Amino acid sequence: MKLIVCVKQVPNTTEIKIDPVTNTLVREGVESILNPFDAYAIEEAVRLKEQHGGHITVISMGPPQAEPTLREAVSLGADDIILLSDRAFAGADTLATSLTLAAAIKKVGDFDLILVGQQAIDGDTAQVGPGIAAHLNLPQTCFVRRIEEVKPGQITLQRLMEDGYDRVQMKLPALISVVKEINEPRLPSLRGKRNAKNAELTVWGREDLGLDEKDTGLNGSPTQVMKIFTPQHDKLTEKFEGDADEAVEKIVSQLHQLVK
Repeated sequence: MKLIVCVKQVPNTTEIKIDPVTNTLVREGVESILNPFDAYAIEEAVRLKEQHGGHITVISMGPPQAEPTLREAVSLGADDIILLSDRAFAGADTLATSLTLAAAIKKVGDFDLILVGQQAIDGDTAQVGPGIAAHLNLPQTCFVRRIEEVKPGQITLQRLMEDGYDRVQMKLPALISVVKEINEPRLPSLRGKRNAKNAELTVWGREDLGLDEKDTGLNGSPTQVMKIFTPQHDKLTEKFEGDADEAVEKIVSQLHQLVK
């Protein structure tokens, strides 16, 4: 199988900082990690490769410091790593991000399955995976908790639902987003770490992908963060004096006034 996994480097959740001018994440000097949900996507791709044979390409969009995240993917079993890095990509929302990743996947060429994590812990939108599928006109299934069977041109899945799961059959090529119930990510082996150190990193910019500058980064983002602030919660309390019957009458009277 030819597998593609899209991953993201995210700030450690305890270290998130926001630039008050641009309202974007401050990455310089902040510890970054592989998005935890993406680790499950990598693991599932590696398991598919072990079961059916194949090749895994991992793609990430981000600044140059995202390279360690891609090398971590190699240590876990990925074969090729591609970093999409260009100042023109800065400030992209989910639409511009998914468009850029889709363009990179087109450039990679033939594939059977794209895997992504359920969502990124910094944005929590769960929109990029479906966006990639939409740009590539692919069938997709989100919140996959198990891959039951893979046959030539077809895959059978379990999609997590609130009250159980659905069994879904899709034609390949396709895209899936996976949840943490799907597997338990492995730790990198010594051989994997050695492979990660020696792996060749491919870097593509906007021109390499044939994208117009108006479609990438902030220019290609119809949604932008205009202001970030901590909500203020004002608590108003009122104490009712008297015995229980009197207190109940006052409370009921007050409730009647509130609903009028």
